[in-house]
Amino acid sequence: MNVKLMTNETDVTGLKAGDAVSFSGIVYTARDAAHKRMTEAAAEGRPLPFDLRGAAIYYAGPTPTREGEIIGSCGPTTSTRMDDYTPALLDLGLKIMIGKGKRSKEVVDGMVKNKAVYLIAVGGAAALVKSRITSCEDVAYPDLGCEAVRKLTVKDLPLLVAIDSRGNSIL
Repeated sequence: MNVKLMTNETDVTGLKAGDAVSFSGIVYTARDAAHKRMTEAAAEGRPLPFDLRGAAIYYAGPTPTREGEIIGSCGPTTSTRMDDYTPALLDLGLKIMIGKGKRSKEVVDGMVKNKAVYLIAVGGAAALVKSRITSCEDVAYPDLGCEAVRKLTVKDLPLLVAIDSRGNSIL
């Protein structure tokens, strides 16, 4: 089934494992170093760099941007690197995660509990992803370099539902 998904439509419960998704809207990049900082901030009651309620996070660390381009190469990172931090972020309202590879049982349990989904992007297709990004804005943790949090606007990014909100998986 082909599904058009916008980030402001946070009810992802209709998606099923195996669905092809065309994703448009806002997505934030964050890898393990940013996830660690966000979970520490939440645990200490400090504000997060963006509102997680209904948000989408793309596990990516874009390369430096060349002159005249919106963003550098922006392929997916292996998602298991974020698994230690993800359940806490799901509890704060994270709805969509985009990456590549498998997820831990704890993450899948957190997805079911919080009605979230995990979408996969094709590894090695950084040029395709880059071509679907229409804007990029620095958000937080610039000292992390390529792992800093960025706000991307994407249009028709092709993805696949790997794990749905009921825990069904194609992985």
